[in-house]
Amino acid sequence: MPRLRVLCYALLPLLAGCQSLPDEAENFMPEQRLMGELSVVQDRLRLQPCGGGRQMEVEDAGALNLRQDVDQLLGNDGRLFADLGGADLGNRLRATRLYRLQAEGQGCQEDNFARLIARASGNEPFWSVSISAKGLVLQRPGEEPLALPYLEEQLPEGRLYFSSEADGQRLSLWLAPQRCQDDMSGALRHLRAELRLNDQRLTGCAYLGGARQ
Repeated sequence: MPRLRVLCYALLPLLAGCQSLPDEAENFMPEQRLMGELSVVQDRLRLQPCGGGRQMEVEDAGALNLRQDVDQLLGNDGRLFADLGGADLGNRLRATRLYRLQAEGQGCQEDNFARLIARASGNEPFWSVSISAKGLVLQRPGEEPLALPYLEEQLPEGRLYFSSEADGQRLSLWLAPQRCQDDMSGALRHLRAELRLNDQRLTGCAYLGGARQ
């Protein structure tokens, strides 16, 4: 009997370690990017991924301030478009990164998202830059879209730099990992943008597309 008691005590740390394995495994799961409709149901965040089929409870595992942001942006219909990164646990998402959160826009129906490298935009005056492997497109009110070739540089600390000089235009775009909020729509992005077009300096927000996770 004494030997059996000693053996049981020796196994207790191992059993306790086994109980903690599921939680630790979740922390090491590869990050996936999920987009969809975000709402509050029974005081919990729920995500219905694009394409439907399931609902996921969203856990803010990255100190993203998600609940406060959702409460701030929720409109009358009580739904937002969310673009989140984290561990997909089937019926639960452990969110560790916020790419986008918005009440307006195309959301799941965004054109050419899979081929998009990055998209940046700003206001006063409005401007938008979309970047794919085929080139860079600058859009401004009252002017035709301007398509340009570009060079890309990856800088320290996750920053990106795109530049182009063609058709009499000199364009430089810097993207830096920093939480950014659109000053008109309130939409949140995970990148801050600075555009220099000839002698004009413009600022705004940006996000990575499906071609650049």
